[in-house]
Amino acid sequence: MRHFIEPNSFSLNEQLALLDLADRMEKDPAPYAHLCDGRILATLFYEPSTRTRLSFESAMLRLGGKTLGFAGAQLSSASKGETVEDTVRVVSNYADIIAMRHPKEGAPLRASMYARVPVINAGDGGHAHPSQTMIDLMTIRQRKGRLDHLTIGFCGDLKFGRTVHSLTAALSQFEGNRFVFISPEDLRLPRYVKTESLEPTHQVYKETDDLETELPGLDVLYMTRIQQERFFSEEEYLRLKGCYQLDEAMLKLAPPDMPVLHPLPRIDEIKLDVDNDPRAAYFDQVHNGVYIRMAIILALLGIPNPVTGKIVLNGKE
Repeated sequence: MRHFIEPNSFSLNEQLALLDLADRMEKDPAPYAHLCDGRILATLFYEPSTRTRLSFESAMLRLGGKTLGFAGAQLSSASKGETVEDTVRVVSNYADIIAMRHPKEGAPLRASMYARVPVINAGDGGHAHPSQTMIDLMTIRQRKGRLDHLTIGFCGDLKFGRTVHSLTAALSQFEGNRFVFISPEDLRLPRYVKTESLEPTHQVYKETDDLETELPGLDVLYMTRIQQERFFSEEEYLRLKGCYQLDEAMLKLAPPDMPVLHPLPRIDEIKLDVDNDPRAAYFDQVHNGVYIRMAIILALLGIPNPVTGKIVLNGKE
């Protein structure tokens, strides 16, 4: 039984197969509408979420399945002291697959050790968010036509930004990419991301705090918010909040085909006047999220693609 806990839980060929399947479903969803009839997805969300929880539920419903779950630790037996291990043991009796978000790093991994059904990490603390990573890869590939030989700028909260950590790991698998990490000193990329993802694959990267200077040389810009919920001090959060604010005037410095990605929600780091710029790709990411999560569900449940007859986790579609 396979789980999706880290971006590298799937091989590179399997990740590309997921992207191909998601693209196919986005173009022609009809053949996939009843593949999960009789199946149930449990969404165990110990943290607030809008896009991730609803898109997982939408994905399962579009496949013909059903959903159940909770949208906050206070709505579950965790409020009574029940452990993650016991929760997944119980929920494994109710559902065929589980999507879990948790504020503690490693909680979905621990859940996968006790679950009797596949577990998807829907975000664990500041660690990883692999399904969002697949969304990001899908959006970049649609916009740029490739996932290699790109200069990718990551801007904002790189310390706690699990989407940044996951996407860095994923893009490090492709040849010729260059990374520019733009953040205040206090929110620099964690050392473990460098030692686990960048250095073993000999990636070229730089760290800076100057967004404007880097914009003209970027192929992709990935903005992130300063995450108030990850700070121990309100004073520290307020000091860093608003340190980067991308607007249409600043975007004039960037190449005309440079997509702007953001995992959302945004606060003030992307101004509303950017929304009408054709480079704004963050709502495309939301759209793609449903189809990527449909593909992940089918892959983990071992359901063949009705168009090709192939199973994603057996290799490239």
